[in-house]
Amino acid sequence: MQTLCYIVRGKVQGVGFRYFVHGVAQTMGVAGTVENLSDGSVRIYACLDEADQATFKARVAAGPPLSRVDEIEERKVQAHAFEGFRIVG
Repeated sequence: MQTLCYIVRGKVQGVGFRYFVHGVAQTMGVAGTVENLSDGSVRIYACLDEADQATFKARVAAGPPLSRVDEIEERKVQAHAFEGFRIVG
């Protein structure tokens, strides 16, 4: 398991993006958090297997119908102990 931090930029606030990501995470069994940031982007912490990383990122990039993902910045971070996946902020 690895913990990744994704910063998603584009039209990702006010369009149900956090709830969409929550659903993706629940479906895939990913633990972590998703939150809106003050600059209009969304930050996701996701603890997942290396084999699931590409699929998770692709599903996040697809987003809900009213969203538009322009960029996803990804970096590995120190492992966190998440219980399930939740929306914060």
